[in-house]
Amino acid sequence: MSTQKIIQANCATSTKTSRLDITFDESTGLILKVEDASRNQDTVDYFYDDDCLLFAGMGDIHIHAREDVSQKNTYKEDFKTTCCAAINGGVVHVADMPNNPIPPVDDESYLSKFKLTENIRVPILLYAGIGPATRPLTFSVPYKVYMGPSIGELFFKDNESLDEVLVHYKKQWVSFHCEDPIILEENKTQPTHETRRPVSAEIMATDVALKLIKKYDLKGKLCHYSAGEGLKAIIASKKSGVNVTCEVTPQHLYYSLEKLAKKSEREQKFFQMNPPIRHESDRLALINAINEGHIDYLATDHAPHSQEEKEKGMSGLPGLDTYGAFVTWLILDQNIDTKTVAKIVSEGPGIFFNQFLPDLNKKSSIFKKWGKGFGFLEEGYSASFSILNLHSPMKIELSHLKTKAAWSPFLGETFPGRVENVFLSGKKM
Repeated sequence: MSTQKIIQANCATSTKTSRLDITFDESTGLILKVEDASRNQDTVDYFYDDDCLLFAGMGDIHIHAREDVSQKNTYKEDFKTTCCAAINGGVVHVADMPNNPIPPVDDESYLSKFKLTENIRVPILLYAGIGPATRPLTFSVPYKVYMGPSIGELFFKDNESLDEVLVHYKKQWVSFHCEDPIILEENKTQPTHETRRPVSAEIMATDVALKLIKKYDLKGKLCHYSAGEGLKAIIASKKSGVNVTCEVTPQHLYYSLEKLAKKSEREQKFFQMNPPIRHESDRLALINAINEGHIDYLATDHAPHSQEEKEKGMSGLPGLDTYGAFVTWLILDQNIDTKTVAKIVSEGPGIFFNQFLPDLNKKSSIFKKWGKGFGFLEEGYSASFSILNLHSPMKIELSHLKTKAAWSPFLGETFPGRVENVFLSGKKM
């Protein structure tokens, strides 16, 4: 029995949207051939009509899966439920942040956490943490630095200490949580979350991060960006040749302080995150930056907390379950070109993930089965596909969610489409 299969669909890449026949091998999980569609419906194995749009498997490169060797936070989420939520949202690979009770900051702690991911269906790339006394690992991984206090203890209290450590990380991939620690300290007694973490803290930290990226020739990434005014410095740095990319989250693109003001005080607690939801002008600036090609990744910052923890003021929102449905909102309600969408949900995340495959292949054989990696509808890449139905509106309800957190910032909201199907490594999920 042949293990070769053919899927026919309207397909979106960063260069075009066209109808394609994609031949792949179920046994290897890799794409064998991509051609303009020419077959009849009854001669292909999987057929999707014009209601649907196929992307190379979507990736979320900024999540908090909560599992580490301590197992202290698995009541919030674990790697298994993370993968269930990811597939549910049309996501086929993720990258997990290091602010765990036992953070991965050296070879030993990183590999100990890495072992926990080996039997998980969805590939999980792990960030290593950078703290006041850390040094780079002996193999290639992405790093995360918290410039100011967030969730966990892995952060810097001033920019001078950060500078002294980053000198050891020259040319590494370093992602920055941009909030200036001094400004956060000065505003810690302000009455609301957004005034305790003002936009000035993000803008100041952005300037510092961009200077450090240039100074130490880093491959820099700015996480979950929210400040419209700060985009100017990012765009200018990109144009000047600084190697920097930028994430935005669904929640910063969808919500604003003005929209949240219509919700009850209790409901507003559930939207607390770092950095905070900003004003409508910031939201519109982020949407515009996507349209103009200045944003590189749509990343959820998936941060599951229990409802009881949110009631007490814990920062962070879950987002994996609603990733694909939200993408339909970008396409249909915000009129963002599908080529641009393919760049930020598939190709950008794929490029980020794929660059670490050579070193990770040496650590575990599980990474070899992904071929050239994710994000591209090309021969040799993983036969992983995210298929969205653009003509089937979806109201987000509790029954749709797979995350342990059992809530979503989008509960009650209706998106214009939904995830139709997901293929992971040649297998329909």
